Amino acid sequence: MNDIAIASLTAGRLTDLEATYGAKNYKPLDVVLTRGQGVHVWDVDGNRYLDCLSAYSAVNQGHCHPKILAAMVEQAGRLTLTSRAFRNDQLGLFYQELCALTGSHKALPMNSGAEAVESAIKVARKWAYEVKGVAKDQAEIVVASDNFHGRTVAIVGFSTDPASRAGFGPFAPGFRVTPYGDAEALEAAIGPNTAAVLLEPIQGEAGVIIPPAGYLKRARQLCTEHNVLLILDEIQTGLGRTGKLLAEEHEGVEADLTLIGKALSGGFYPVSAVLSNNEAMGVLHPGEHGSTFGGNPLACAVARAALKVLVEEDMIGNAARIGDRLQASLASIQAPRVKDVRGRGLMIAVELHPDAGGARRVCEALQSRGLLAKETHDHTIRIAPPLILTADQADWIAEQFAAVLA
Repeated sequence: MNDIAIASLTAGRLTDLEATYGAKNYKPLDVVLTRGQGVHVWDVDGNRYLDCLSAYSAVNQGHCHPKILAAMVEQAGRLTLTSRAFRNDQLGLFYQELCALTGSHKALPMNSGAEAVESAIKVARKWAYEVKGVAKDQAEIVVASDNFHGRTVAIVGFSTDPASRAGFGPFAPGFRVTPYGDAEALEAAIGPNTAAVLLEPIQGEAGVIIPPAGYLKRARQLCTEHNVLLILDEIQTGLGRTGKLLAEEHEGVEADLTLIGKALSGGFYPVSAVLSNNEAMGVLHPGEHGSTFGGNPLACAVARAALKVLVEEDMIGNAARIGDRLQASLASIQAPRVKDVRGRGLMIAVELHPDAGGARRVCEALQSRGLLAKETHDHTIRIAPPLILTADQADWIAEQFAAVLA
């Protein structure tokens, strides 16, 4: 089907094609998008919307950032994929720039966030056996309740969300779940076979849940005391979303393994990475772990450009400033339906009372006013616009919420 034929299709027809031929594993808002630029997207009927989801924080740099696009086009015309059987001229530069920016010793490139999580689990277990001295196949990883780390069988096996788990067992052993934010429970769960503690600095899918002050710092202390690796999943929170390069910086901690993805490519290409110190990553040897597409030259060129604009255009500082402004404006809305407004940087949630009619209805009302946001767990609306959001645009977002919630 050529571009002219595609352009002639209506939103209804395109939606019908999805319903007919696609697996029904998503329930999107009924808007069919065809173009994006900056903080805005347009549907097939020409209506413009301000994007307050940023593809779950994959588009921190804004839609179709011209400098990232230029890097992608240039590299796509030279070399896209070699596999790791051969070296390429982008990977070493990507390693150097990524490690310098994040203060890491080593990086392991993958494609999706879930792959980064799986890679970290493998590294942690191997480290436990070869360095810590845990008995074969006895390594444990401590995780938090209400976590979201991806959709693989291993990962959903330690999820506490019934919708993620039901019907997908049996699950891999070796995981212990503790209440998120409870440092005492975390300490009690760590034992001689504990290889790692895996946490999100802020739980995004759970509804932008921010742990009590000192929780991450205490987790770092416990891991150090018990010779356990601290793994922080920054796939949503990292790369400027919370007003810091990494959310772990808010408590001044450094993880042994930090996981990033999503905005690592600015939304152009699947790129993720495991950031590590020398000791943890040193357990991997040739043939033990890999990915055909992980570290490919196209991915590396795109990621290098995505990181560069993030820093050079002060998107991280802007997220802190405009995030404070937007959160304060949302918190000032006088609406009895609102239970809580919380967030950090441009990672914000508006939680409704359970009897308020549901977050989906609010998202649909916002859509009719030109704002796209998405509900999570029935009663919470997540607000995560691109980090290039202006003060005027932040005020406009607050105005739309005020109108709908009031």
